[in-house]
Amino acid sequence: MTEWGWSWAVDGWIIVAGILSSVSAALLGNFLVLRRMSLLGDAISHAVLPGLAAAFFLSGNRTSWVMFAGAVISGIVTAMLTHWIRNQGKIDEGASMGVVFTTLFALGLVLIVQAADYVDLDPSCVLYGSIETTPLDTFSIFQFQVPRVVLSLSCVLVINLVFVFLFYKELKISSFDPSLATTSGFNASFLHYLLMTLVAVTTVACFESVGNILVVAMLIVPASTALLMSERLGVVILLSVLIASVSAVLGHVGAIAIPKYFGFGSSTTAGMMAVAGGLIFFIVSMFAPRSGVVVRWFRRKCLGLKILAEDIVAAIYRFEERGQPRVAMSELAVILLANPSSLRMASWWQRRQGLIQSVDGFLKLTERGRETARNLVRTHRLWESYLVNEAGSSLERIHMQAERLEHFTNEELQKQLEQAGGNANVDPHGRVIPKV
Repeated sequence: MTEWGWSWAVDGWIIVAGILSSVSAALLGNFLVLRRMSLLGDAISHAVLPGLAAAFFLSGNRTSWVMFAGAVISGIVTAMLTHWIRNQGKIDEGASMGVVFTTLFALGLVLIVQAADYVDLDPSCVLYGSIETTPLDTFSIFQFQVPRVVLSLSCVLVINLVFVFLFYKELKISSFDPSLATTSGFNASFLHYLLMTLVAVTTVACFESVGNILVVAMLIVPASTALLMSERLGVVILLSVLIASVSAVLGHVGAIAIPKYFGFGSSTTAGMMAVAGGLIFFIVSMFAPRSGVVVRWFRRKCLGLKILAEDIVAAIYRFEERGQPRVAMSELAVILLANPSSLRMASWWQRRQGLIQSVDGFLKLTERGRETARNLVRTHRLWESYLVNEAGSSLERIHMQAERLEHFTNEELQKQLEQAGGNANVDPHGRVIPKV
């Protein structure tokens, strides 16, 4: 026991069950997200109710394997009906899911009401599972007491791992191009139904631990988070497994520790697992190296400052052409339409690079800066010539177009522009094109 009342005999098994359920779901969730079928797990988790009720009516008892089989069959039927309605009815995947799972869920509610006198249904268990009771129902294996849920989830995890390992290439191809998968020699439809069957099995297996609502988070959130971090499927799968595991650990720790700061005893582990996964997704969506909101903003800001810095030396060069070698910051601000803070930062960077220097409060080019500015102005005027002579643009529009293009033109492209313009000496406005 710790100061939080932590016990590995209890909390350890809860965390293991959480990791097993979240990782099992995340493995298959990657392919659901890639196939744009993210809500299928939600549909299956709702549609298992008629399977549970039917299994009870047929068997007359609540034996675990009977109820599990009924729920799995119901989940498979949901997946098959969804696929059939989409293909035969020519309607959207989301619409077909909505039709199937709402109908089956309603049917399940009717059957559950009829069985209410014989079977207990805990609404809270349906919503967020009962992962906290994991250590109470155990089996003895080699004199070790192992929770039944851990055993069943371990089997599901192994099956999912074997499935992904054996059919990795086929899953990858069929997720992006089912037609190519079929022409490559394997049946994409068969693989689809096999995947849907395992999704149904996984959803039902996780139902007891995290409930039929939160299992959707286990299927979708880790995969969606991983896709923000990488475009390589193998890396995405590994990242989703890692994220799912971390979410399970943080979820249970948070369920115990966080409520105490607000005067409560604890919270539900499954709910906190979903919250932890959501927080990880939010953090990654902000700071992911490839597509994070903050990272993209920073890159745009840096690119904007880089372009402004180049515009500064080009503007000073144009002033030199008119016989004014020194330029005030206020004049640059008017010409470049830049705010003072950005202008100061960009000019500071160019001074640091040795391209401009400040003399008595005015800016002027160094020899190195003049060479850089000459190249930029040359590229700008070559683009103006190309846009008029080759693209047929009007004189009124070419300046802004050339202004954007000049910052992304390399030496090879500059030579091609020069050749296309017939090595002209002046641009369409009659200004001299500088020579390098």
